[in-house]
Amino acid sequence: MILLKSPVEIEMMREAGRVTAAALRHVGEAVRPGVSTRELDRIAEEYIRSQGAKPAFLGYHGFPGTLCTSVNEQVVHGIPGKRVLKEGDILSVDCGAVIDGYFGDSARTFPVGTVSQAAQSLMDATRSSLEAGISKMRANMRLYDIGAAVQQVAEAAGFSVVREYVGHGIGRDMHEEPQVPNFGQAGRGVQLKPGMVLAVEPMVNAGGYEVRGLDDGWTVVTADGSLSAHFEHTIAITEDGPDILTIE
Repeated sequence: MILLKSPVEIEMMREAGRVTAAALRHVGEAVRPGVSTRELDRIAEEYIRSQGAKPAFLGYHGFPGTLCTSVNEQVVHGIPGKRVLKEGDILSVDCGAVIDGYFGDSARTFPVGTVSQAAQSLMDATRSSLEAGISKMRANMRLYDIGAAVQQVAEAAGFSVVREYVGHGIGRDMHEEPQVPNFGQAGRGVQLKPGMVLAVEPMVNAGGYEVRGLDDGWTVVTADGSLSAHFEHTIAITEDGPDILTIE
């Protein structure tokens, strides 16, 4: 069942979104060659707890980190640990916070030092595809209008959109209905209504869209070893259009 949020609930989610966005900013400021993903995870957890919030991912279905830290060909759900970032890597960071039972969820891909033009183009296209999807989040439009816009931007830039992992509704649970694919045919799917809150999160690969899971049970990588980027916002649909909650 798709749950509509009241204006009061949306404001509570906005605070969780603000903490999530600020945590990502602090992590981004620390991204550099020589830093470990575990250190970035520590920075995020300390900030989130300092705001009276809880890390949304830590312990979620047994996940061991505050962040998902996915490097280069890793698409999503990378586990923070001893890995040290190198010049030219790209790092996708997914972060969530919970305040008073309400969730915020957001992701960004950061360059580590100076990256290749190909890597920068991938990150730029992924960010632009998210913006295109958000632009379709208006009352009376359809769910697949979002994914069709994401797919069009990503594929026009020469990249592919991951099919196996999608966005989602969000509120008092991290994952609520509906699922929000990053591909599809415009004009299809449920009608968008004020009060819906969705986490839209394009995962875009430099090569093919196929992915596979690693033996750790969490990390997902591109099947062909190509680079992948990931951007995400939590967005409320209002009478006046999309309202991005995961900003400071």
